[in-house]
Amino acid sequence: MGTETQAEGAGHARWSFRLRVSSTARTALLGEWDRCRWIWNECVAQSQAVHGHNQATGEKRTSGPAQLDRMLTEARQLTPWLRAGSSVPQQQLIRDFGKARAKAQKDIKDRLPAHRRAGMPRWKRKREALPSLNYTRRGFRLKDGRLHLAGGIVLMVVWSRALPGEPSSVRVRQDSTGAWYASFVVPAGVHPLPATGRVIGIDWGVKETATTTSDAHDLPHAQHGKTAAQKLARYQRMMTRRRPAKGKPGSNGFRAAKRQVAKLHKKVARQRQDTARKWAKKVVRDHDALAIEDFRPKFLAKTTMARKAADAAIGATKAALIEQARKHGRAVHLVHPAHTTMDCAQCGARTKHALPLSERTYACTACGTVSPRDKNSARVMLARAGLTPAGADRGSPAGAPPRPAA
Repeated sequence: MGTETQAEGAGHARWSFRLRVSSTARTALLGEWDRCRWIWNECVAQSQAVHGHNQATGEKRTSGPAQLDRMLTEARQLTPWLRAGSSVPQQQLIRDFGKARAKAQKDIKDRLPAHRRAGMPRWKRKREALPSLNYTRRGFRLKDGRLHLAGGIVLMVVWSRALPGEPSSVRVRQDSTGAWYASFVVPAGVHPLPATGRVIGIDWGVKETATTTSDAHDLPHAQHGKTAAQKLARYQRMMTRRRPAKGKPGSNGFRAAKRQVAKLHKKVARQRQDTARKWAKKVVRDHDALAIEDFRPKFLAKTTMARKAADAAIGATKAALIEQARKHGRAVHLVHPAHTTMDCAQCGARTKHALPLSERTYACTACGTVSPRDKNSARVMLARAGLTPAGADRGSPAGAPPRPAA
């Protein structure tokens, strides 16, 4: 099944499709990955060597893309095994390494806390790193529904839908379950939907994944992870019993149990993604503007609600909603979540103290409005976004007709 996600760079999207890989093509792909993995590890070794030299001597030598490109050129001249592979994925791997290293250095320079840093590129081990090969336009072509890669590798693509444009690059990768995918980068077009004249406010939560100003568009907690928990625990116990000693390769039974765990995790992730996308498409289709709580659920991982919050997949649902709104030209307002549970959506008054999570009803002491806590927060999103029922300054311009809220 094809999936669409926002790609790196403005105006581009990544479309993913399943691949059917023959035994010959699989052998060729794994051979290309062995070469690329060797080059990556050489880049890591050279980067560490230069860093150690600079620390010891006080000099300022670099190991940027130019130096790594020269290293690749020399290695291909001296090593027939490297020359047997295509130069396109090898050069792109150096670009990926450069981006990863630059991001890590930027985080260090910005003095980010250690737990928020990207980290310097690490070694790619044979039994741990999953294959990922990136081809630019000169390294692949589409012919008769098949994907032809440099080096004579031919792959059959499961075209669940047509590409919206000419792809500029493709990444061929294998996931943890052993399945192969091709991700094409194509121009991201806008497909406007008919205007509806309606707006909606959205508040994220754990009891319900999303509470909106429209009862028909609330998103209940699907609990996909809870449904699969019993089976997942059984497979994880199988892995534990068959886990090899440190430094020893895993047995066939251990790898089979590990594959079952990965497949079940993949199934749950797809269920969450499918639920999020279907709901997001419905919300975007029925409303012209969206006021979305700019909620960052990462802190919930340190609370007692960590398991339920992860199962709610708030981050993935929020990303799917913003992506669908961008695709269909809808207006998106990201609202800061501070004090949204303390403000009254009717009059704008703020309570004197934060409401405990156990208190699910909001009662305004100023105007007497009583409403469910999450519904009030969803209406506050509209007010802060300047949509309806009040403007960003908690009031409407004189004589201005109110916009209909969902």
